[in-house]
Amino acid sequence: MVSSWYTLTPLDVLMFRDAKPFTPGERAWASGRFPPTGHVISGAIQTYLQERVTLRIRGPFLCFDEQLYFPRPLHIYKASPMVPVPWLPPEDAYKKCQWDQTRPAPLISQYRSDDSTKEQGATYLPTTQILKLLKGEKEPLIEGIDQPFYEETRPHNTLQVGKRQVKEEDGYFVEICIRLKSGWSLAVSIEIQDEQTHTWHPLNIPEAKYLRLGGEGHQVLVTPCSEVARQWQELQTISQTNFQSKKRCLAYLVTPGVFVRKTNGVSMCRAWPWEWKLANPGNANASPGSLVSVATNKPIPINGRTRAVNPQQEMFSLPAPQVFAAPPGSVYYLEYPTSLMQDNETINGVPNPIHRWRQLGYSEMLWLSNPFQEVQ
Repeated sequence: MVSSWYTLTPLDVLMFRDAKPFTPGERAWASGRFPPTGHVISGAIQTYLQERVTLRIRGPFLCFDEQLYFPRPLHIYKASPMVPVPWLPPEDAYKKCQWDQTRPAPLISQYRSDDSTKEQGATYLPTTQILKLLKGEKEPLIEGIDQPFYEETRPHNTLQVGKRQVKEEDGYFVEICIRLKSGWSLAVSIEIQDEQTHTWHPLNIPEAKYLRLGGEGHQVLVTPCSEVARQWQELQTISQTNFQSKKRCLAYLVTPGVFVRKTNGVSMCRAWPWEWKLANPGNANASPGSLVSVATNKPIPINGRTRAVNPQQEMFSLPAPQVFAAPPGSVYYLEYPTSLMQDNETINGVPNPIHRWRQLGYSEMLWLSNPFQEVQ
C-alpha cells in the first residue's frame, strides 16, 4: 500500500515569507516563518502536478531520523502542566481566585516558589514525549530540542539600467532563509481526492523525487516514510480513545489553528474555536459549555491566495484576506471533548466552507488525557 506520508529533506536553504506586507524600498527586511503553512505545501504539490486538484494535508511537522517532532505544549511550565482555577482542589488558596468570566479561566502553575524566572524548556518534543502526554503520564518532560534550524540572511541588489548603481526605490532588501540542521527534514501526509467518487487516496510521488518548495525555486528531496505513518497512527489511536471517553481532557493544537467567523460582514479571529462556549460563563442565564481555560501565545498572521474571475471570464489569483491563527502548541482545557465545526465536510447537507482549513492541515488537534484526575 502506498503511504501518504513523506519526508521533505532540503537540498539547500528554504525561503518562506511571512504574511506581513512587504514592498522593497518601503521595508528593507522581508521576514520569514518556519515551518511552512499548509498553503505552501499545497502550492508546491499543485505546481508539481501541473493541475488543479483537491488535497488533504496533515502537517507539516519536523522530523529527525524518521521520528516526528511537535511544538512544545504551551501549558507545560517547569516540566509540569499548569492547572485551571476551576480544577484546583477545594482546599487550594487559589480556588477563590476571581477573573473576568467572559474569558477563559486563568492557569496556575503547580510549581510555586519565589523563583520568578521563566523556564520554557525544549521548543520541540519527539513522539515518545507526546505519547506520555496522551496517556496522562506525570513523568517530567525533559527530552526535546530547542531549535533544529538556523536563520540566514540573503541580500538582494537591483542595479539601475546601464549603470553600476543600486536602484533607490527598490534596489536593496534582505530576505530571511531557513537552513535545517543535519539529519532534519519536514514530514507531511498528502492525499488527493478522486473527482468522480470523492474518495481520498494517497498521492503517489515516486521515491527520490525533487520538489520545489517555497521561494526562489529551492528544492527538497521527497521520500515515502512508512515509519512516520506508523507513529502518526499510534498517536491518533490514543487521541481518539481520549476523545471518545467523554471525560475531562486537553486539546493540544499541533498546527496553526484558524478560528474565524464573520460578524456584521467582518471576519474575526481568536485563539479558540467560536463554537466552544465557556464552562464557567459570567452570565447566569448562559448555558455552560466545555471550554475551561486556554494556554496560548502570540497569533500567527497567515495570508493565502484566492481565485477570482475577470470580465473576460479568465481565472486568476489574488491575495486572500489575512487571518490570525493560534500558534501550534496551544492547549485547551475542556470539561468534555468537543469537536470542531471545521471537521465537518457539510453542514445540513451544504458544503462547509471552513472545512477547507482542515483540508490544508490547519487546526490539527491531539486529545490528551487529563493529568488532574484526582482534583475532579
